[in-house]
Amino acid sequence: MRNTLTSTVVFGALAFVALAAAPLHAAERPAVLPDTMQQRLLACASCHAKKDVNDAFFPRISGKPAGYLYNQLVNFREGRRQFPLMTYMVDYLPDAYLREIADHFASEHLPPLPARATASAPAVLARGRQLAMQGDPAIKVPACIACHGEKLTGVTPSIPGLVGLPPDYLTAQFGAWRNKTRRAHEPDCMAVITERMSLEDVAAVTVWLGTQQTAPDARPVAAIARPLPIKCGSAPD
Repeated sequence: MRNTLTSTVVFGALAFVALAAAPLHAAERPAVLPDTMQQRLLACASCHAKKDVNDAFFPRISGKPAGYLYNQLVNFREGRRQFPLMTYMVDYLPDAYLREIADHFASEHLPPLPARATASAPAVLARGRQLAMQGDPAIKVPACIACHGEKLTGVTPSIPGLVGLPPDYLTAQFGAWRNKTRRAHEPDCMAVITERMSLEDVAAVTVWLGTQQTAPDARPVAAIARPLPIKCGSAPD
């Protein structure tokens, strides 16, 4: 894969050199673009920072804790998460630059989108609310709020918020953990939790989360009670 990427990069560089060498009239010359992180990351923002869409495949990342975003970029680069486009984009980026990307998106806060309506049965929503707010000791699954914050908006520096994400995206991530195509630093707490949940439980909690409205001023909280109810390598005590 690296050989293919290297060939692509070399080809792109050669094409740029060839274009640069060709004389252009003043009217044909491109405008000089500002060398800012916002300009550099337009490709990322086109999928992950849409103001009026919350895509099931490309979730909003604006406002997520910087440590969480950094961890995910590293996970894509090192193969703990698998998505070819993301791997291609971060494969050769150093840690320092990944931190700059994470800090940039963490500092952005988009207006929240309306909560999604659902036709799910009341019993399904009740089960989802139970898992999110109370957990289920019988299957050793802690409440979502025990790690992701009382309002499920995340915790700095590295625990993401859950509200505002499409149910389809959340379901897909549970599936990725179940299928071992998404992993995190050991101990991988979400992989453990996923193994303990039935498919019906996954559907219930993701649907319920999708019905929750995000407050306009929602932000990750600065701290949460420690130790966490389950050891988590991405958010160590």
